[in-house]
Amino acid sequence: MKIFPAIDIKDKKCVRLIKGNFENKTEYETSPIEQAAKFKDHGFKNLHIVDLDGALTGKTVNLDIIEEIVSKYDLKIEIGGGVRSLDSIKQYVDTGVEKVILGSGAIKNKEFLKESCVKFKGQIALGLDEKDGNLSVSGWKENLEIKTTDFLKEINDFGVSRIIFTDINRDGMKTSPNLDESVKIAGLSNCPVVISGGVSSINDIKKARELNNNKIEGIIVGKAIYDGDIKLDELAKEIDAKK
Repeated sequence: MKIFPAIDIKDKKCVRLIKGNFENKTEYETSPIEQAAKFKDHGFKNLHIVDLDGALTGKTVNLDIIEEIVSKYDLKIEIGGGVRSLDSIKQYVDTGVEKVILGSGAIKNKEFLKESCVKFKGQIALGLDEKDGNLSVSGWKENLEIKTTDFLKEINDFGVSRIIFTDINRDGMKTSPNLDESVKIAGLSNCPVVISGGVSSINDIKKARELNNNKIEGIIVGKAIYDGDIKLDELAKEIDAKK
């Protein structure tokens, strides 16, 4: 199971939000590039990056930072945040990232999602952000009253290469991920699923691994790293650990 340490970028800094709320954010002293170097030095192979400036503007605001991280460190990077056009996807793909994460723009416009999957085969991940069983979009401010499972069934054959499933109620809360719902989504999905939201301790990583579910590709760890609840040395031991 892959471990994706997370970097959220806002105003060129590493930040973490509580339940996606921009008014409830914590800024950290380490720059995104320095943080990526730490992850690389500890032996991590994958990285989850969200451009929060991009999420607000719909543009690849921090493309220069992504380019620098890709060029300096041999990491498999998934990047998201306000990606709403084929041109934005191409800009990221051209930097050498492994996958581009689509969210609100693709959920509201399924044709855009389908076209993206065809044009960038194997490089499109889809973020499904759920609150109480329904999809939320636009920075989680808008609840669509669409069941996540129903939407997934509609787009299952589009060619998405990875689902990133987030339980919004748990994101940034360090209350443990929603493993039951993650397994349910993985059971319906034609592609692998990455668990996101709520990781609080190394035990959460172990529990996810013990699911022994080959459709669960990995897990994202964010706030717990920055707040010191999970030490990087400890987490690094889980990279190649067996069940």
